[in-house]
Amino acid sequence: MTPSRETPSLLSAGHVLHTIAEDLAHRFAGVFSPETVERYVFESYTALGRTARITSHLPSLTERFARERLTALAQSKGQAPHDVPEVLLVCVQNAGRSQMAAALLDHHAQGRVHVRSAGSSPSDAVHPHALEIMSEMGIDLSSAFPKPLTDDVVRAADVVITMGCGDACPIYPGKRYEDWVIPDPADGSLEEARGVRDEIDSRVRRLLEEIDRNPAIGR
Repeated sequence: MTPSRETPSLLSAGHVLHTIAEDLAHRFAGVFSPETVERYVFESYTALGRTARITSHLPSLTERFARERLTALAQSKGQAPHDVPEVLLVCVQNAGRSQMAAALLDHHAQGRVHVRSAGSSPSDAVHPHALEIMSEMGIDLSSAFPKPLTDDVVRAADVVITMGCGDACPIYPGKRYEDWVIPDPADGSLEEARGVRDEIDSRVRRLLEEIDRNPAIGR
């Protein structure tokens, strides 16, 4: 039987992943068992390894992704602070629309909400158009990376915004769902991408105003 593409890299990265798991197990001590943390770390590494372009950065991205997933899982179980509303933004590739929306919402909210983003079929990197047009607004997306949509981040969210990903996002009661029909900035020119960014910015501002007016969201 021919090994899968992921198997050799997983084996070679085993020591680093075990170290990441040990560090996160200390961080989540009393919340999750070391075995649960390790499983999340290895699952996160495998999921990112299917798409990540720069494999040398994969361990550090894995730590961030696994930590975010474990935090979301703890929040959904009531075992971690949930002090502000959680907003999840989802598009297909998590390389343009949802990345820009997350960055803009985080920028405008200034800590009043917590933001996550994900993709139903994530790309290997944030799209160059998104990087350039966000930098024009003084927002740096250079450290952002596409992440696969996982059940834990959906469960932790109070508001779920989808953009072009159909029914890929599971539906759970008690959450607010919206679908924004917005073109993919990767499909057009840089000028057209700026128009997409500005439309997302307007929608994000309206969403934040609605969240501010409704103190029940996320409380």
